[in-house]
Amino acid sequence: MHAIEIRETGGPEVQIHVEKPDPGQPGEGRILVALAAAGVNFIDLYRREGRYPLPLPSIPGEEGSGTVLAVGPGVTRFTVGDRVAWTTVLGSYATRVLVPEEKAILVPDGIDLVTAGGVLVQGMTAHYLANDSYRAREGDTVLVHAAAGGVGLLLTQMLKRRGVRVIGTVSTEEKEKLARANGVDAVIRYTETDALAAEARRLTDGEGMHAVYDGVGAATFDASLEALRTRGTLVLYGGASGAVPPVDVMRLLWGGSLTLTRPYLEHFRSTVEEFEWRAGEVFQGILDGTLKATIGGVYPLAEAYRAHTDLASRRTTGKLLLVP
Repeated sequence: MHAIEIRETGGPEVQIHVEKPDPGQPGEGRILVALAAAGVNFIDLYRREGRYPLPLPSIPGEEGSGTVLAVGPGVTRFTVGDRVAWTTVLGSYATRVLVPEEKAILVPDGIDLVTAGGVLVQGMTAHYLANDSYRAREGDTVLVHAAAGGVGLLLTQMLKRRGVRVIGTVSTEEKEKLARANGVDAVIRYTETDALAAEARRLTDGEGMHAVYDGVGAATFDASLEALRTRGTLVLYGGASGAVPPVDVMRLLWGGSLTLTRPYLEHFRSTVEEFEWRAGEVFQGILDGTLKATIGGVYPLAEAYRAHTDLASRRTTGKLLLVP
């Protein structure tokens, strides 16, 4: 099989395209899958850089889709030939992937495997953000950072279906057009203003946001807090620009009894039943047309370094994928 291997942490160039032995027959509770597409996510960059733990040497990647080639003892939910997708399975940047049964889900007829390989992490992230981390209600006004990114686009669509007013931050005219096409009501070009929080308040007649969904991290955190209204909620779900330093909790008091939460996908798909429910709602939205997945770039597996470079540059929109 072919795979990407990391032998030391560092920049995109530490990802080496190698040939390795096939994994062989899957063990207890596992399935062997022929890769159709692997999703590229910020957590892959964090692990490659050493911000998140990564055993070395290691095959990176945690999300993908493909066709089941073999099933191990004890597997009851899948058979050979099934089309499946998965999340949080380290080793997904490879043409053959061993996937624990509980971390995979059947891909419904009507959804192609390339789309399925790129929608689960960002789709389920958007789902728990909108439904659990801060359950926005009709009439709320919220701020979505990186509104033209993969999570931002899906989150906006979910919020708009609920009657929420969405303000989005973007960096370019192209991204503004895409964000508006997916339902964003007003846009803040954070590259053109040093007063992001002030602009957010202006757009809410001085009241501030009910919630801010922030996957950018260090570069936006202070402005996100300042953009909230009294008893507002900051949902910090990522750190694309770097990790947020330790926070003095008294800032939440002085900001107006604010709420700060730092969620993680694994805690919102902790059982097979929750995983199937959350992923099922994402898939159903794609099938019935109420949710559109935007694929921003498809790269050969051997060019994982280029996908990481493009994602880190924040020049991209939607989802990036690697294919064999």
